[in-house]
Amino acid sequence: MESVQLARILSCCKLSTLAPPKSLVFRPSTQLSFHHLLRSLPNLKLTAVVRSKKSGNGPVEEEKRAVRLDLDRDVSGSVIGLNLIPTSGDLEVIDTKVDVATVTKDEDEEIIEEKAETRVTYSIVFVTAEAAPYSKTGGLGDVCGSLPIQLANHGHRVMVVSPRYLNGTSTDENFSRVFDANKRIKLQCFGGEQEIAYFHEYREGVDWVFVDHPSYHRPGNPYGDSHGAFGDNQFRFTLLCHAACEAPLVLPLGGYAYGEKCLFLVNDWHAGLVPVLLASKYRPHGVYKDARSILVIHNLAHQGVEPAASYKNLGLPSNWYGALEWVFPTWARTHALDTGEAVNILKGAIVTADRILTVSKGYAWEITTVEGGYGLNEILSSRRAVLNGITNGIHVSEWDPSSDKHIPFHYSTASLSGKVQCKTALQQELGLPIKPECPLIGFIGRLDYQKGIDLIHWAIPELMGADVQFVMLGSGDPLYENWMRSAENTYRDKFRGWVGFNVPISHRITAGCDILLMPSRFEPCGLNQLYAMRYGTIPVVHATGGLRDTVENFDPYAGGGSGEGTGWTFSPLTKDSMLNALRTAIRTYKDHKSTWEGLMRRCMQKDFTWENAAIQYEQVFEWVFIDPPYVN
Repeated sequence: MESVQLARILSCCKLSTLAPPKSLVFRPSTQLSFHHLLRSLPNLKLTAVVRSKKSGNGPVEEEKRAVRLDLDRDVSGSVIGLNLIPTSGDLEVIDTKVDVATVTKDEDEEIIEEKAETRVTYSIVFVTAEAAPYSKTGGLGDVCGSLPIQLANHGHRVMVVSPRYLNGTSTDENFSRVFDANKRIKLQCFGGEQEIAYFHEYREGVDWVFVDHPSYHRPGNPYGDSHGAFGDNQFRFTLLCHAACEAPLVLPLGGYAYGEKCLFLVNDWHAGLVPVLLASKYRPHGVYKDARSILVIHNLAHQGVEPAASYKNLGLPSNWYGALEWVFPTWARTHALDTGEAVNILKGAIVTADRILTVSKGYAWEITTVEGGYGLNEILSSRRAVLNGITNGIHVSEWDPSSDKHIPFHYSTASLSGKVQCKTALQQELGLPIKPECPLIGFIGRLDYQKGIDLIHWAIPELMGADVQFVMLGSGDPLYENWMRSAENTYRDKFRGWVGFNVPISHRITAGCDILLMPSRFEPCGLNQLYAMRYGTIPVVHATGGLRDTVENFDPYAGGGSGEGTGWTFSPLTKDSMLNALRTAIRTYKDHKSTWEGLMRRCMQKDFTWENAAIQYEQVFEWVFIDPPYVN
């Protein structure tokens, strides 16, 4: 039997007498890492053996006492050591044995040493404009609030850097456990020195670092208010990028700084200056030479474009203007004398990052096309060799039909009866006729052009002619908000429109509907179709981006006639194409119950966890350190 031998002399004021060497038994030991010990803490059974001197001709007397193994943490909550604490009395010698593996049946048999699995770990720094639960407007907040925790569970050291938003509402409570890190630094940008402060919280194995500056303290969301986008967003996110580059060097989190060998994950244009700063400001002076950066594009439509004259404010060397230089095509210029010259922060990140990721494989391809590239398709195509896509995950504990606190009945693949009850309860809550056999179609999302809301608008009169019910939840364009209210009055027994957003209602719609409709023009990843499949609600989606990646088109003849697939995709993006896909889904629901049940079970068994996404990210981490920095 292999054992780990831990010996420690504990004495308040004197050294004790050790037993003679011949009375001690030594066995082969296996070294365990600190993380292994941490994982093993709940199962450790420690026995303290205190040996006294030999009394007369009798045997050596031994007394066993219990020992408690405690964690030693610093003020931030980081684990910095282990303590062996006696439960009572003065413990003199501790001979603690932690069984690792039984490899022999007899002590005389040869001991076979099993090598522990090795894992490469990294110091990872996420830079983002939002991270749930502290700040969130969409999928970016979900990713940067969930993926870091999953990577920390894999043994990586993870920091997330984002602004400390304070807008005078209840959301400020999200920062109630964040404390001042007592570190102020001055950043050189926008024509002078800008002083920022760092705040910190250690939670779920992650260092959550917040950059504090008065420009982050105002009503509205992270990017704007009811009057539109903030006019100083370039200034606000330039501060974020400079502060993020300094954080691993100046913040002694958990007792020591992250240091220069970091992996920066920069998200969208708000963090896009980070790889440019690494290449232009730090590496020429010998700093961050072993660091790497990965650009994660969540939505290419937003690029951080500002007038060319603003380049001098970014704190970059003048000879690096070409990295951010951007010229609008003639048709996009405002007037005949407009030269179209600008700076494009996202473009700068694309040409300086070591690797580029998007939030789905389909979107990684789409952004290299003229239709989906928003003017950056040629530059992205030139970097196709380092461009990959990884589908986002979902919170499987929050979105779980077997335990969801927001739905009235629970169900699983073993028993689907609760879904029918959820549908009946939703119809009753919305005031619709209770008709279990009538297909209930749902839509959850923003009411804007990207989400294809105009197609739904034009298709509803024709769709309402069939035996179906339709429920919509969302807000956005006032034109479509008013249309939803009008449609509810026109089709009283078939249509319901909930203007606004409500988390419990979104869960109940996801659980109660039979079909979820997503006719998005483009969708980098999409989350609602993942939630729907988790709840056995069949998605009907436009074949674009992450929707095409995650929804497998149903084939009733595959699998020996039992069918394969998890929903229906349609293309091109037209009203007729969408209605044809919906009619096929409706017909399958009504006429082929066993087939529909198979669809539901396949959807619910899909793995869209953050664990799966984290494993794919780790593969990219390995690739990025194989080669030297892209811009050295």
